[in-house]
Amino acid sequence: MFLTRSPFQTAPATDQPVVVVSHGSPSAPGCQEVAIRVIADALQTLMPNRQVCGATLAAKGALEAAVTGLERPIVCPWFMSDGWFVSTNLPRRLRKAGLPTWEMTAPLGLMPGLSTFMLKGLRARIDSEGLDERETVLVIAAHGSPSSARPRKVTEAAAHALAAVSGFADIRTCYVDEPPAIRDVAKLDRPGIVLPFFAAYAGHVTGDLPEELEAAGFTGPVMGPVGAWPDTPAVAVSQIAALSTTVEA
Repeated sequence: MFLTRSPFQTAPATDQPVVVVSHGSPSAPGCQEVAIRVIADALQTLMPNRQVCGATLAAKGALEAAVTGLERPIVCPWFMSDGWFVSTNLPRRLRKAGLPTWEMTAPLGLMPGLSTFMLKGLRARIDSEGLDERETVLVIAAHGSPSSARPRKVTEAAAHALAAVSGFADIRTCYVDEPPAIRDVAKLDRPGIVLPFFAAYAGHVTGDLPEELEAAGFTGPVMGPVGAWPDTPAVAVSQIAALSTTVEA
């Protein structure tokens, strides 16, 4: 459930502030802090009447600094599923940061309209590569989890949603942290394109994915991670607006 609201608290007289939160990178927190602030800046441009900030869970003190002084913000999880980090760790961290109440959108990977948005990007890339969608295999590479079914279910739901609106020859899912492995699924006997179902350019996308694709002998086009596409913040705007209220004091 992505809504936490106090029945005794009214909204401020201006649009609610927004906090975009991503996982980040414990080993190199600085780069991912910059990346989430780019997302926040893009949302700020799309929603100029709001205060928008971004933070990662991995950077020490970043989330605490982001929520300081905010009243009932809208929290937007820049994650691809509603697994442990979104459903358990993020609310715990928000409470620990001293935030008494907030509202939360669905994570990026579960936002309505994402499949249509991804297809638009895929088709632009396919056209630029001179490929025929009907002859092309779409390989969706995702994180997966050895301990939770949620990441897989969200990835498979995205694959089904894309299948319903597209004409790919086949759509296959594969994972870094569980089977089927990327190196097995990406062995193709026809043209293919890889869609990294990830929120950011981080270790899995910059390290594991290229290694797995090389092991598979895949030489086709590879999209950037969905969460890092320049236009992706627009997908979140309607979700944020749906939770927004403006009430006079």
